[in-house]
Amino acid sequence: MAAAAAGALLAVPALVAVPSAPAVALEDNPFVGAEQYVNPDWSALVETAADEVGDAALAADMRAIADEPTSVWMDRIAAIEGTERQHGLEWHLDQAVAQSGGSPLVFNVVIYDLPGRDCHALASNGELPATAAGMTRYKTEYIDPIVALLDQPEYANLRVVATIEPDSLPNLVTNQSDADCVAAAPYYREGVQYAISELYEVGNVYSYIDAAHSGWLGWPNNSSGAAQEFANVIEGSTYGWAAVSGFVTNTANTTPLEETFLTNPDLQVGGGQVKSAGWFEWNPDFDEIDWTANLYDLMVAQGAPSSIGMLVDTGRNGWGGSARPTAASTSTDLNTYVNESKVDRRNHRGAWCNPAGAGIGERPTVAPSGHAESHLDAYVWVKPPGESDGSSTEIPNDEGKRLDRMCDPTYQSSELGGRFTGALADAPLSGHWFQAQFEMLVANAYPAIS
Repeated sequence: MAAAAAGALLAVPALVAVPSAPAVALEDNPFVGAEQYVNPDWSALVETAADEVGDAALAADMRAIADEPTSVWMDRIAAIEGTERQHGLEWHLDQAVAQSGGSPLVFNVVIYDLPGRDCHALASNGELPATAAGMTRYKTEYIDPIVALLDQPEYANLRVVATIEPDSLPNLVTNQSDADCVAAAPYYREGVQYAISELYEVGNVYSYIDAAHSGWLGWPNNSSGAAQEFANVIEGSTYGWAAVSGFVTNTANTTPLEETFLTNPDLQVGGGQVKSAGWFEWNPDFDEIDWTANLYDLMVAQGAPSSIGMLVDTGRNGWGGSARPTAASTSTDLNTYVNESKVDRRNHRGAWCNPAGAGIGERPTVAPSGHAESHLDAYVWVKPPGESDGSSTEIPNDEGKRLDRMCDPTYQSSELGGRFTGALADAPLSGHWFQAQFEMLVANAYPAIS
């Protein structure tokens, strides 16, 4: 009898826990049919900035964008409750509910506190070490509290759009010669998988994974490696592709949306193709329209659903002002032709910290037209204009941030071919308000604000 009972038990199929999907179906494009959250903290900074300038026209332009939507950054554990510089997540969510008035509203938030964060930079290093203990804290003290807040019933009607961990997975594609990035790699993958899985279970969160920008991942080897890395991480998460709405590019960067006068990478000028010029270094993706179109095709080939969408951060990539070219160069010298034609006025495409001459780009726009191949869900301002990328000198702080020489205008970097960084002087810590930068960004906006 005992043997028979044992045989019967063996015949019963094992019960396997199957993850349950959220009760509410996600929109294909969360921005369609919805307003977006305007961060009162950022709006107040803009109004103060306008009060401080003596140029009435510039002040008017500042006030004209004070009600544009920007993302709320959760850049450390303390940001969840709130810091001396910003209100906490719950306060922002309550403000979002009030702004919605019961109508659909997108709440943009940045998830940004992985262990070993920004492994190849110093200006925005995080608080958590790339260790098992750091991973535990990331899950229990950072992601879990954020998820618990978002999961409250009073926020169920918001459409929460989450930018997932800027610069994390891209660093695993190109910076594995850096010992810090090697150490951080397993925690980046595990952390991103945990974040998108837990956020998906809330039911109204749309996760967009950061995908760097064209000047970082546009080379064929980099782009194919990035697609494989992204797919492996997503498919290894609890819900796979269901948990990801798409990708966001150019986060906190200044790469142009379009290089207006440089549209054909294979164009022959002076005996060489345009993509072979010193500025592009054989990278065929000249701008973010190129990169998003390329990335979409690569990800669908990796198994992503055709419904995935792209976001582009256009808060600081306008490059207007008097230095902006108005036509393609007539030079027959390849490098002169490119340098006189490009709208990106940096010293090098790898110069990322507070670049001099930058301007605000396209205003936040839902489902931008004209670029069907890019599958754009929206132009967004992930990095609020006026917030520093990093300090130009060492500044003691309790945020885990250090001086990165790429933010020092006196530094000539080997990563930039020996060129100066082109960074603005007198910059504060990353994320802190930078008045001089904001004045520049508004003055150089393209399209012009006025």
